[in-house]
Amino acid sequence: MSGAEDYSEPILVGDSPSDYERYLRTDELRALQKGPDEWVHRDELLFQVTHQTSELWLKLSAADADEAARLLEEGDLRAAHRLLRRSSLCIRFLIPQLEMLEHMSPWEYQEIRKVLGHGSGFDSPGWTEFRRVFPRLGQSFHAARRAAGLTLADLYVHAREHEQLYQLAEALLELDEQAQLWRMRHYQVVARVIGDQVVGTQGTPVELLGRLVTKVSYPELWEVRNELTELSKAST
Repeated sequence: MSGAEDYSEPILVGDSPSDYERYLRTDELRALQKGPDEWVHRDELLFQVTHQTSELWLKLSAADADEAARLLEEGDLRAAHRLLRRSSLCIRFLIPQLEMLEHMSPWEYQEIRKVLGHGSGFDSPGWTEFRRVFPRLGQSFHAARRAAGLTLADLYVHAREHEQLYQLAEALLELDEQAQLWRMRHYQVVARVIGDQVVGTQGTPVELLGRLVTKVSYPELWEVRNELTELSKAST
């Protein structure tokens, strides 16, 4: 038909041959990893891809959690809950992704480790941003809870009368749990690849990672379970 649009031609600005590549900036994205002429070992590609994609998921997770905090502050509990669930799902995706690193030979990884400088997961900007959001998120939730005149125990005992707040409390706990599971899985991978009694690239003992696996950001949401159990026992 005369004048029909030619869908084979890109219309977005850029030099790539398709709009898919131009929008996603695939040329730049695929150039962010070392090429074969730069590798000290071919598994550098695996190592970089795994960590770079992790940074992207953490970026999205932190952005969604931060927006959830803003929505909580504005009183939009339903929208905040939806984004919190999505933020947790990002971390869920990260956890099995770490398994890729276990497909490196522990001995051959030592070659890669020599070119990491002082690079360490402790310097992850995605994880740093994710952790930065946690306090604001908790403060926003507890402000909404207090505005409803509820203690945490009251919220759980009367959950069906405060469904949205209850679901938010559980979504916060889920996010906290996923972060803890990520720390645990990360420690296991590091211990499997380089050992659990060595010093990392930034001078930090690997055993420190092991101690961090029990860290939680919302201890009050875990502790209230103990209170609920005691309340139940006292009522029987």
